[in-house]
Amino acid sequence: MLKRLYTLLLWLLLPYIGLHLLWRGRKQPEYLKHIPERFGFYPVKVSRPVLWLHAVSVGETRAVQSLIERLLAAYPQWQILLTHTTPTGRATSLQLYGDRIQRVYLPYDFPFAVKRFLQHFKPQLGMLMETEIWVNLIDACQNSAVPLLLLNARMSEKSARNYARFAQLSKTALLGINRIAAQTESDAQRLSALGAHHVCVLGNLKFDITTPPAMQSLGQQFRAQFGIGRLIFLAASTRDGEEKLLLNALQNINIPGLLLLIVPRHPQRFAEVATLLEQHGIAFQHRSQLTAQAIAPEIRAVLGDSMGEMAAYYGAADLAFIGGSLLPFGGQNLIEACAAGAPVLVGPHTFNFAEATQLAVAAGAALQVQDCAGLVKEVQRLLTNPVALHEMHRRCAGFVESHRGATEKSLQVIHSLLQKH
Repeated sequence: MLKRLYTLLLWLLLPYIGLHLLWRGRKQPEYLKHIPERFGFYPVKVSRPVLWLHAVSVGETRAVQSLIERLLAAYPQWQILLTHTTPTGRATSLQLYGDRIQRVYLPYDFPFAVKRFLQHFKPQLGMLMETEIWVNLIDACQNSAVPLLLLNARMSEKSARNYARFAQLSKTALLGINRIAAQTESDAQRLSALGAHHVCVLGNLKFDITTPPAMQSLGQQFRAQFGIGRLIFLAASTRDGEEKLLLNALQNINIPGLLLLIVPRHPQRFAEVATLLEQHGIAFQHRSQLTAQAIAPEIRAVLGDSMGEMAAYYGAADLAFIGGSLLPFGGQNLIEACAAGAPVLVGPHTFNFAEATQLAVAAGAALQVQDCAGLVKEVQRLLTNPVALHEMHRRCAGFVESHRGATEKSLQVIHSLLQKH
């Protein structure tokens, strides 16, 4: 009965889905492309056994990079199918993997759509990243005998409370997943409390990320263009409302020649942040308009209006703030910054990445501040104290290295599921 009510609600939301795509398409025309795929209609054909992995957007797509490389090597005769929900995730997939894999949108969770998806691609194994728990998709996989692995699974306290409001439906969905590989013991305990079985702890795949040589080279190029002698403070993955707070607060920093590199989380907000910079009277340059020449000394900020270059931005920065944490958005992944060697500052709201943040702070690779005043204080202190900054840089490498290994463990689970099913 609950599943029927869930499906009925989806049908009632169908007009909204169309309006949502049109609305998002106003600022991101990519949302208006490949719409039939979102309902289970695919022009692409596959002739090899399929290993299917679902990565919603950019973060998940980058997180599975090491695993996909290992899967391509271990299963050269198979087709790796990567599904996405957002155009930015799909674009990142194209940038990272090219034509070595196939990529499409995962359909909305309508029974007819997920059934068509499974009939078209006939995956031998499905891998869902993090918290992608879709009731009809899981049910269709059970009916089609497609084993499912919830990979790099995380479940925050807030998410667990939300799932618990629909306890029976959540439990039914979780029981339909053959194996759950949680990031941490806390994630595993919350998933088990919701009714999940066959839960193991494998660590976080994001620790296995390495900065690609092309991004390392681009980071060095940025550094030269921004000015070798200038200190660079990166505000990465900022969210709505945070940029205004940051721009107001950073006016209190007294560091000659400091360059702000600001990269909004969502590309549809690039123009909005450009307007904010203008309103604050900050001379800035768009990343998309950079030339081979170094930027002028009077430029005080660079707006990172590009996709797929965050690793290069981290590589160019002396210090990075991870957005989504000054306001209660739950924060963003700080592991990629640490892997690139950029010391990290985060705000008080990190509930989406609580354990990774705690580990980074404990390792001395990151500092957590409570507000903009605290952020300004730490930026001023660290960027005028080369010894302290270098020590944080050194600790970043140790922090990441000490938590690697989730890729190999995940590969073993994938092997065992394929052999069993």
